[in-house]
Amino acid sequence: MADEENYESNEPNAEDAGAGPVDAEVLNDFSGHSMVPAAEILPEQIPILPVAERPFFPGITLPIQISNRDFVPIIDYALHHSNRVFGACLARNLNEDRPTLSECYEVGTALKILRADQSEDVLQLLVQTVKRFSHKKVVQAADPGPLIWTVEYHEDPEKTNQELKAYTLALITSVRDLLRLNPLFQEQLKMLLSSLSYDKPGLIMDLISSMMTSDGEKLQEILETYALIPRARKLLRLLQEEIQLFELQQKIKQSIEEKITQQQKEFFLREQLKAIKKELGLEKDDKEAELEKFEKRLEKLHLTDEVKKVVDDNLEKLKLIEPASPEYNVTHTYLDWLTVLPWGVYTEDSFDIDQARAALDKDHYGLEDVKERILEYISTGKKTGRISGSILCFVGPPGVGKTSIGRSVAEALNRKFYRFSLGGMRDEAEIKGHRRTYIGAMPGKFIQSLKTTESANPVIMLDEIDKVGTSFQGDPASALLEVLDPEQNHAFLDHYLDVRFDLSRVLFICTANTLDTVPAPLLDRMEVIKLPGYILEEKSQIAKRYLIPHALEEHGLTEKDIKLSDEVLDFLIDQYSREAGVRNLENRIKKIMRKITMAHAQGNTEPAEILKSNLTDFLGPPVHTEEPLYRQPPAGVVTGLAWTSMGGATLSIECSAVEIARGNGGFKQTGQLGDVMKESAEIAYSYIESNARKYRIDPAFFEGHRLHLHVPAGATPKDGPSAGITMALAIYSLARQKPVEAGFAMTGELTLTGRVLPIGGVKEKIIAAKRMGLRRIILPRENLRDFKELPDHLRAGLKCFFVRSFDDVITSIYGSHADGNPI
Repeated sequence: MADEENYESNEPNAEDAGAGPVDAEVLNDFSGHSMVPAAEILPEQIPILPVAERPFFPGITLPIQISNRDFVPIIDYALHHSNRVFGACLARNLNEDRPTLSECYEVGTALKILRADQSEDVLQLLVQTVKRFSHKKVVQAADPGPLIWTVEYHEDPEKTNQELKAYTLALITSVRDLLRLNPLFQEQLKMLLSSLSYDKPGLIMDLISSMMTSDGEKLQEILETYALIPRARKLLRLLQEEIQLFELQQKIKQSIEEKITQQQKEFFLREQLKAIKKELGLEKDDKEAELEKFEKRLEKLHLTDEVKKVVDDNLEKLKLIEPASPEYNVTHTYLDWLTVLPWGVYTEDSFDIDQARAALDKDHYGLEDVKERILEYISTGKKTGRISGSILCFVGPPGVGKTSIGRSVAEALNRKFYRFSLGGMRDEAEIKGHRRTYIGAMPGKFIQSLKTTESANPVIMLDEIDKVGTSFQGDPASALLEVLDPEQNHAFLDHYLDVRFDLSRVLFICTANTLDTVPAPLLDRMEVIKLPGYILEEKSQIAKRYLIPHALEEHGLTEKDIKLSDEVLDFLIDQYSREAGVRNLENRIKKIMRKITMAHAQGNTEPAEILKSNLTDFLGPPVHTEEPLYRQPPAGVVTGLAWTSMGGATLSIECSAVEIARGNGGFKQTGQLGDVMKESAEIAYSYIESNARKYRIDPAFFEGHRLHLHVPAGATPKDGPSAGITMALAIYSLARQKPVEAGFAMTGELTLTGRVLPIGGVKEKIIAAKRMGLRRIILPRENLRDFKELPDHLRAGLKCFFVRSFDDVITSIYGSHADGNPI
């Protein structure tokens, strides 16, 4: 596009992104033209050149560069057919691909070519802007040749009057003001002012307009104004806008300069004051003050010989280094870390068992086995006089209180508490620190925690230890081995400190959702305490004792503002919050509180009564509306118990048979089963098929049917061997057409010989069964000891059968020649 970029001295470029360079042969036709005077008579038909940024104004001479092949026919036509004249019009809608097809304004400026020269692939023109013109009609369209218009030229009136002179003087005054504010085009404006003549006010306005930085549309509006007084008014408005813009720029610039000047003044004054105080002995310099700060810190610490030697060496080194040296900051930061750590500083442990029990009971309901373990630690410390550093690992599904009970342990021991998450950690430097040779080096998380707690025996909680990552930057899980090993952590070596720190008095508490991803060497160093989850009764107590009072306080409500009966609370838990933890239940209760606060904000301050009938108004439709288990299972459907990282769960295993040609029987499984679970299904099928006569099943049933075993919730991956007896019983029930009574649930691994092997996660599975209202449980005989360790309230109301073989499973359910005895 042709575009006027700078004022009189600019060189517009007619290049467009969509077009290529001008052919050299075409440019050769234009070379060699010498300077010619502008003609007085202008042709009525002229080619039109679209311009992009701003229009041209009459009365100036300027160079233009044409480097777009699409514009060559326009210049060629002007040189050979229109007395070297072409029109320049501002493009209303620019066509990026074909600029010559752009829609243009109908008023433009006629340009006279004074000189045309070739320079490489660019056509350089020297043109004079002559007169305004307006479009009358289209003589030739722009494709394929140039756009040609018949135009009408407009002359500025020659007669002037007093009003026009006044406007002209106002314009010149505004230009002088602009010159004072913006020295960027000072020379051009001075030349303009010296050559202006009041006899040609139109020319003055056009020259001023050509130097404006306003938008192209505003300048086009001035170009289209033929009457001089309206044109002067519009130009004055634009000049005032320019003046205001530059005044604002000057104001901003002055404000910044004043601020910098004030800062420099304050700096010099502070330096002078510092020099005066130093001469009078009233103040020490920065280095002396820092050295004195480090020495005061060291007076309160009990350093080992190794650390004392390193500190003394670095203090001497700091005295010799100039503060401007890069080494000064490195040494200063290192000394700052060494002297801020709690070397030999310990908080006094509390061995009061009753106080510790009260601290644990204050925020947690149930979890008696966990609390008992912690109280055992405290009682041991009471006998020995100190609680040595131990590593506990709380394992359980989300929302069961793993993190909060760690905080309660610190409160019971009267120790400082620090927690950080290992989830997603991939760099071992986060554990053992960076070496001081790196820019921005700092100690690892454990040393940072000691600085924060200001004691060498805090309780440090390592959250999400099962989610530690591994990358090219190292293996943080392996780096944790030194920290969590009681035989090594008494001399823990951080890469940044490079001196040993005693972590043996620290109580480490780790949390995890599952132990499957925790490396075995790391797991070997920890004592695992499982938090399996809560049943409905426990959740109800937790809600009444902790969640509801806390939610009322958090939302500015009182007990009088809500009426929630125990029956409705149990219904809420059963229909909206069946997960193992209580985090979702807490969110549901908070949602009810927010609804009540909204009602208060709208003027309804009556107590809100929560009923089963209006619970959907607060929480929406129930989440668990479907009945998860069959009221009376058909033949081939058996309920099993499973363990997941989210706690225990129930599975309804279904088996169906498709009758096919005899001898083409088969077996398939679906439900996104893992390899181990698929093997369990194959074992169950093979066992029942091989013992068909023993169990009074017609062998032809397997030859003439294809069995399909499915485990619902197909989107959820499942694996493990504990569903073996459940799958086998489903096949047996289908083959014999003998449904299993409602209320039964089972778990156990089955072998090819029919033996039932023990499984894990008994507590979680029992909790899941009670949560679903299942009261008759079949477990492997070897899990009897695990069942006896369960709390009385979990075992209450259950009728359990402990079996050694699949025969015992059938006997327990159907009552024939029973070997297992109900408990």
